[in-house]
Amino acid sequence: MDVVGIGVDVCDVRRVEALLERRPRFAERVFSEAERAYCERSPLLRPTCYAARWAAREACVKALGGVPGGWRWHGGRVGRERSGAPVIELSGTAADRARDIGVDRVLVSFSHERDVAVAFCLAVAP
Repeated sequence: MDVVGIGVDVCDVRRVEALLERRPRFAERVFSEAERAYCERSPLLRPTCYAARWAAREACVKALGGVPGGWRWHGGRVGRERSGAPVIELSGTAADRARDIGVDRVLVSFSHERDVAVAFCLAVAP
């Protein structure tokens, strides 16, 4: 496995919490149905969960070295492997970009502490 790119992003949980309150459709526009279902399960962690996934999207774009033709929010969803480990599921222009640079998957890890969520991505080739 070769590392093709890395990306990291930090997100302010309070900023995402304010977006969720001010713009009720924000979560629907940005996050997949599965992501929303996962984040909505715990009201106390709801904004933190969304912030971590926002950071994961930003870190993914960085790991891919940008996405020519534009990035769509649903182009890099956070899913789960059978083991429970988070994984980035690519589609659209993000999947095209990954294929063009020889990336077959993007690994992701995220964490949060109080009002900050952070995500780190590795774009890897076989």
